[in-house]
Amino acid sequence: MKIIIAGAGAVGTHLARMLSNDHQDVVLIDADEAKLMRLAGELDIMTLVKQPTSIQGLQDANVNRADLFIAVTPNESENLTCAMLAKHLGAKKTVARVDNYEYMKPDNLELFKGLGIESLIYPELLAAEDIQASSRYSWVRQLWEFNNGELLLLSVKMHDAHPIYEKEISNKDNLLVGHTLKEIGMTHGHNFHVVAIKRDGETVSPHGDEQILPRDLVFFMTTKENLSIIRHLTGKDDYPAVKNSLLIGGGKLSVRASWKLNAIHDSVKIIEPNKKRTEELMSLVSPKTLIIEGEGYDMDLLNDEGYGNTEALIALSDNDQQNILACVAARRRGIRKTIAQVENLDYFDMANDLDIGTIINKKMIAASHIYRMLLKGDVDNVKMLTIGNADVAEFVVKPNSQVARKKVMDLHLPHGVNIGGMSRDGQSMLVEGRTQLQAGDKVVVFCIANTLRKLDKFFK
Repeated sequence: MKIIIAGAGAVGTHLARMLSNDHQDVVLIDADEAKLMRLAGELDIMTLVKQPTSIQGLQDANVNRADLFIAVTPNESENLTCAMLAKHLGAKKTVARVDNYEYMKPDNLELFKGLGIESLIYPELLAAEDIQASSRYSWVRQLWEFNNGELLLLSVKMHDAHPIYEKEISNKDNLLVGHTLKEIGMTHGHNFHVVAIKRDGETVSPHGDEQILPRDLVFFMTTKENLSIIRHLTGKDDYPAVKNSLLIGGGKLSVRASWKLNAIHDSVKIIEPNKKRTEELMSLVSPKTLIIEGEGYDMDLLNDEGYGNTEALIALSDNDQQNILACVAARRRGIRKTIAQVENLDYFDMANDLDIGTIINKKMIAASHIYRMLLKGDVDNVKMLTIGNADVAEFVVKPNSQVARKKVMDLHLPHGVNIGGMSRDGQSMLVEGRTQLQAGDKVVVFCIANTLRKLDKFFK
């Protein structure tokens, strides 16, 4: 596919790198020559030093032959303008990054489609939705919901008695550690499926003889009614319900997260060091959110604000290192649920080694939304898992697709692909080898990184 990206900022650069690695024909446009020169030597892409809103620049990029035009500059108006121009100059599909929540309302999305923009992405809103889902349960590392929350994919850490955590559980409480997936499946296979395991930095699609080991991050597919079974078997019964959340940093992501979190938590507080910004936040956040002026690492202030009664610490400042350290400190104090915004991909391994909890990365979340538009199959949802080096996608089965012709065990799906669950006629269920998929089924597929595109031929 020919893909043109307008904007060589954090999101545009991440997309260019990802699509180049996927062997796509990529053109990156930006007015900053220095940014493009750094990337041109690193990636197999074409770069063009032009203003993204330049008609001549778009024509020089052969926008009339573009399968997808992606506008992700830091400027919302520039994104909307160049996406509309690209559509009228011949691009097949266009997507634009925005910062205005009003634009994301369903009626307004239809308005923008009429103007030539097929999709809008608001990274902070997408990230806030992930924060809301992941903060529902203190014992779950990350949570993804399908079919209105009736079908769930979740990751859970198999903790051993780690010395830095005062209240950590021991292996004797975890009824899965030391057992093979075959043994677990014989007893609990109708309640959940283990679709992947992350161990020592690698995510694997496990076989029946694979044992669950201490420190594994295990990905489960299950239905809502079986969530408590997984909680018990993984030794998390003593983890508290999340009622109070404390956010560090008063940026745009915290604003959007405050609205999402107030829908599920009793108390939401934001700590922001800049006095002017705290005043601005008063009119931006959910009315039930308490704004506190101060530093997020000031322990005296945190204690005064009920740090000991907080079940979730969510570090969303612009400083990755501070976010990571804030979560480490919270974990030492016994706070079970910690979430950190980590935008620098080089810090992921460090964050995982420190076991800080859930990682939020806006670049990857935005890329997930856009990547869906590259797939030929009927795809409702795509998530690139920051902690799993994997993707999860929700495909709709078409009447004449390959997956509708045979039982799952006879499909010969690519290595690293695991169909975990599906919804049929509104009913959620797990998928087994003997399952026969039908047209209209919504199927949740877990894919080890770089295998998602291989599924197109099965679902198109």
